[in-house]
Amino acid sequence: MENPRGVLFDIDGTLVDTTYLHTVCWWEALRQADHDVPMASIHRSVGMGADKLLEHVLGPEHDRDGDQRIRGAHDSLYAEYWPRLRPLPGAVALLRACAGLGLRVVLASSAAEHEASALRAVLNADDVIAAVTTSADARESKPAPDIVAAALDQSGLEASRVVFVGDSVWDVAASGQLDIPCIGLTCGGTSRGELAGAGAVAVYHDPADLLAALSESPIAALS
Repeated sequence: MENPRGVLFDIDGTLVDTTYLHTVCWWEALRQADHDVPMASIHRSVGMGADKLLEHVLGPEHDRDGDQRIRGAHDSLYAEYWPRLRPLPGAVALLRACAGLGLRVVLASSAAEHEASALRAVLNADDVIAAVTTSADARESKPAPDIVAAALDQSGLEASRVVFVGDSVWDVAASGQLDIPCIGLTCGGTSRGELAGAGAVAVYHDPADLLAALSESPIAALS
């Protein structure tokens, strides 16, 4: 396709209902390491890469020797939820609708490969997905733009011909560094005001809300 256009999607909290599960799992993993961090602080950090999340909630001067153990505990706790994960309302229909408009659908995830595979299984939409990234594709995690740049490379898309859909201010920040407009969804627990204040070009409640307004959304301008 000449001059292809596409939509890049974050997965966690954007397409699959995982944000609060991550919050609880990080909270428990931190408690196991004797760090008592309020869940509200953790929730506001979800969407960053694990390394940056720990620095954000524990401070830049914290002892990093225990980071790997905390991350491992989070991963083990979170994996227990995999059989019960569910797509957010309208998520799969939105992916298929974008593909139906002739747009390349790309999952720009910074999850580890095994976790990304579990999320893809939940969505069950591989037939309309052009590319999927994982943490192995980025040197730096969000809010750095590396994973977004990797999504462009893998899908053969240019930054000027895509929009990004995410649920956190970290998604908005990552895409903004590449001058990619970001649509924010509040279903991950970040407010409309926060997403718009971070630079989101439009904000919707969840994938179903965006799907209902698709013909008037920034996505429609691509097709």
